[in-house]
Amino acid sequence: MDFTKFQNRIGISFESKKLLEQAFTHSSYVNEHRTREYDDNERLEFLGDAVLELAISQYLYRKHPEMTEGELTKYRASIVCEASLVRFANDLHFSDLIFLGKGEEMTGGRERPALLADVFEAFIGAIYLDQGFQTVIRFLEEFVYPKIHKGAFSHAMDYKSQLQEVVQRERNGVIEYEIVEERGPAHNREFIAHVFIQGDRSGIGIGRTKKEAEQNAAKEALDAFDIEV
Repeated sequence: MDFTKFQNRIGISFESKKLLEQAFTHSSYVNEHRTREYDDNERLEFLGDAVLELAISQYLYRKHPEMTEGELTKYRASIVCEASLVRFANDLHFSDLIFLGKGEEMTGGRERPALLADVFEAFIGAIYLDQGFQTVIRFLEEFVYPKIHKGAFSHAMDYKSQLQEVVQRERNGVIEYEIVEERGPAHNREFIAHVFIQGDRSGIGIGRTKKEAEQNAAKEALDAFDIEV
């Protein structure tokens, strides 16, 4: 458990070593070491969950002024879900630092997704208590925001793929897109797209690019299916 190397790697030096270690302490370890003073990470996880949601919400709000509340909510959910938190934890080799009880260790707890996701949230909570919200932001700017920027979670907003899945599930239909109009000057072009399902127009979308127009057309078609997007 080399927390010194870990802190050097992430560029954060904790004032409270005890708080840092608590973030990585599973309840099974505490239960097996009752004669010594240990606190598990469950309360830190509770705090970190809220801090992480706020930090991600702030980032998406500023980065995507074109998104509606519903779209922002869906995008955030794809980032703070268990699978994504596990990915963040694995990228930083969190599993090497976790304090586990012997029983939990023997049953593969160190690689258990829910446990790793909880540890990541607890770690965010520990940073917040020890260093403040701005250090949380700096940490995310280094290790999380670049993944969002590169589109690692953009599948959540891929309405064309969602529409394809819905149509295949609800009915066997052919989906076709058509750019029906281009307007505006070259430096401020606007495209209008129609999406057709089995030849019937099912959605209209407007966008700054053809791709964006098609995505918005697909979103309107999904709304017609009464699918939450």
